[in-house]
Amino acid sequence: MNLEKLTIGQMAKLNGISEQTLRLYDREQLLTPMVTDPRTGYRYYHIIQSARLDMIQNMKAYGMTLRQISSFFNEGNADSIKEFLLHQQDHIDCQIDELIKRKRSIARTLDNFRQYEALPKDGQMFLQYIPERWIYRYTSEKDFFDQDYAGYEYMLRELKMHLDNNELSMTYFCNVGSIVRQEDIKDGRFTSHDVFMFVDSDDESIPVQSIPAAMYYCTCAADFYAEKDKALMLIDEIHSRGFEICGDYICEVIVELPIFKQDQRNMFYKIEIPVVSK
Repeated sequence: MNLEKLTIGQMAKLNGISEQTLRLYDREQLLTPMVTDPRTGYRYYHIIQSARLDMIQNMKAYGMTLRQISSFFNEGNADSIKEFLLHQQDHIDCQIDELIKRKRSIARTLDNFRQYEALPKDGQMFLQYIPERWIYRYTSEKDFFDQDYAGYEYMLRELKMHLDNNELSMTYFCNVGSIVRQEDIKDGRFTSHDVFMFVDSDDESIPVQSIPAAMYYCTCAADFYAEKDKALMLIDEIHSRGFEICGDYICEVIVELPIFKQDQRNMFYKIEIPVVSK
């Protein structure tokens, strides 16, 4: 093997890349064969060109495009590369943060599916201790209990647009719910302008609020329009059992099933009312 006169196949094999890649670099004028045989016109690579090829491969691994690499080669300015790398490092940190949020979102969704499999589906009422949770709350001008499915979807669109406008993570949108204030429930008023998402407690990009740990009287349902009737029966049960409501009413969507009736959401939700003994 003549190291000063390598064929494209030899150069590719020595550097662990394809001949197609070398042809691309040649077309982009990033790496052109150094030697041309004056008799045959064949072009050959010199082994020392491997240094340039290593630099190209490194820059690609940093996330540079071929156009950026070409520009850096033309400039020959190390400071420009350093500036790009600092920017790329910050970008990767943001990507890592987003992937961590996405992973946590998947974990929450899987936990909700496990809840869905275990929770009663027949309207049974039950006591459950629920540990502290954290939410992001959005207040709408609309009242959830005055809405049909279309109005509910509009409230969710508001929430989604709010997230987008404030550059907040969409990974939380999978686990939403609504809130009725304690004073409204105690006075028999079903009104809710607050929708929320469960979020990570350590997310500094959003104002996080805590839902305290408590014993909750709960019931589950899949009928969107049955929530108020289910809640009234639950409140009657709470009073008959000698409990007192001690916090806000929470209705959280446990799962959304991929079965659409007339394109409407197919939700299984859980009504949760915090209680203490009188």
